[in-house]
Amino acid sequence: MRSYSHFINGHEVNGSRSPTLPVINPSTGHSLGSLPLAGNAEVDLAVNAAKKALSSWSETPPAVRAKILFRWRHLIEENQEEIATAICEEHGKSKTEALGSIGRGVDVLEFACGIPSALKGEFSTNVGRAVDSYSIRQPVGVVGAITPFNFPAMIPLWICSVAIACGNTVVLKPSERTPSAALMLAKLALQAGLPAGVFNVIHGAKEAVNGLLTHPEINAISFVGQTSTAKYVQQTAIAHGKRVQAFGGAKNHALVMPDADIDSTVDAILGAAYGSAGERCMAISVIVAVGQQTADRLIVKLSPKIKDLKIGAPTDATAEMGPLISQDQLTRVTSYLEQGEKEGAKLIIDGRKHACPKTGFFLAGSLFDHVQPSMTIYQDEIFGPVLCVVRVSSYVEGLNLINGHPYANGVAIFTSDGDSARDFCQRVQVGMVGVNVSIPVPVGFHSFGGWKNSVFADHGMHGMEGVRFFTQLKTITSRWPSGIRQGVEFSLPRVE
Repeated sequence: MRSYSHFINGHEVNGSRSPTLPVINPSTGHSLGSLPLAGNAEVDLAVNAAKKALSSWSETPPAVRAKILFRWRHLIEENQEEIATAICEEHGKSKTEALGSIGRGVDVLEFACGIPSALKGEFSTNVGRAVDSYSIRQPVGVVGAITPFNFPAMIPLWICSVAIACGNTVVLKPSERTPSAALMLAKLALQAGLPAGVFNVIHGAKEAVNGLLTHPEINAISFVGQTSTAKYVQQTAIAHGKRVQAFGGAKNHALVMPDADIDSTVDAILGAAYGSAGERCMAISVIVAVGQQTADRLIVKLSPKIKDLKIGAPTDATAEMGPLISQDQLTRVTSYLEQGEKEGAKLIIDGRKHACPKTGFFLAGSLFDHVQPSMTIYQDEIFGPVLCVVRVSSYVEGLNLINGHPYANGVAIFTSDGDSARDFCQRVQVGMVGVNVSIPVPVGFHSFGGWKNSVFADHGMHGMEGVRFFTQLKTITSRWPSGIRQGVEFSLPRVE
């Protein structure tokens, strides 16, 4: 059995050990160990450690912070196999996917290593007579980070590396379903030279989340999870005077034009829809096929590939798709298959009828055709290996359909026509857009973020948007004695 603990002020802390929660291997259904859940005492301990470390860390020169982050990056890469193994055991995704997600997290850490350049301010001389003005960005303070189960290393790195680089200290609450990666990252950061208390990890459920949202010493909250919770996080954090970014759910569309290369489009959508068992906020879950022939060609090409997907545990090196995270999620996703049929969609491939391992929470890929916008399977985020095909008669109808959906995280267009692609990029009302790219997650030096009900924040994640969120702008106007008497002034400094 694996031993779990909190990580506070550079030390493993067991807390009260009551209550605890089992961490389940979704490939087997068996418990990996008992996780201590933080109450107010553990939240206070972690926040106080972060507060104590803040003064020294915020005054540490950015170049010195960057050197520590470089060492942290090196240690993560040295230990990525161990981190990936823990992700595979707790989440169920394949080793290849686990390693890839760690790599995407390291991409953002690499951006954070360049923090001296990212924190450069602006300077204007002689904004008034003998008056200069300049701006600087300073840390926001103690940051509470709340991250989901599906990317146990990547999203903590997206949030925490930028927050720490900017001079903040962090209390991270990872998902109670996949806790090990966060602990490993925090311990490696300490080994890299990050001072104790700068990066703390607590485990917990709603009590721990509320503790962070309402704690008077927490200055900012960064959250990733489902939309209903994101709304709650935003409202609660704002009510308690905190800066907040809360990223919610998604229903990502792929608009397939008649001139698209069908073979490459099918391969791109297959990985985007069924990778990580569809448990990704950037998964493609809806194909919008322009024209009946386009839809028919897609169905013909997709169907055998979906049936041939190898379903298995990450210990099987040939497995292309693993289990869902829990029995509850498996039950939820299969209920959508029932609902879709009841509402009149055509279930071309039923994942319940294909071979899967006998233990664990496995479901093979499913494909619906003739899905209507009014159907529940179209409106809701299913967060599982279920792909819906909606048929439209024109590009404009498809664009309007996408723009009418309440979620607006990611979208893609598949086409050979540059004019269509450019028009789509300009007019689609979605935060992240791919052109013949099925999962348009930005690289680390650009910023991640959706629109509408997919995000409740004024700033995106990582890149310069992340720097802006984790810092406060200060503008300074100064005049130094020059020996020339200026006299009494009653107006604001201005250009003359």
